[in-house]
Parts: sequence; C-alpha cells; structure tokens
Amino acid sequence: MSRTSAAAFHAPSAGLFSRLFATVDRLLLAYAEMTIRNGDIPRHGV
Repeated sequence: MSRTSAAAFHAPSAGLFSRLFATVDRLLLAYAEMTIRNGDIPRHGV
C-alpha cells in the first residue's frame, strides 16, 4: 500500500515541474525573439 500512495504523490509534482519548466522556456524564447528583433544578441543565463 505504501508504494501506491508514494506513486500518487510523485505524479502531480512531476507534472507541475514540467509545466513550470515549459513556462520558463516560453518566457526565455520570447525574450530571445524580442532581442533578435531589436538587432541585439540574446544573452540570458539560467
């Protein structure tokens, strides 16, 4: 029984982490596109 309860707790946090990572990725991509449009070199470090 402890295996199923542990698996149930790990699944949502993996989905939450991937959603957070995708949001950060989208923001960095938007920033890079904006700087390229302005003629600059995109410099962003994570």
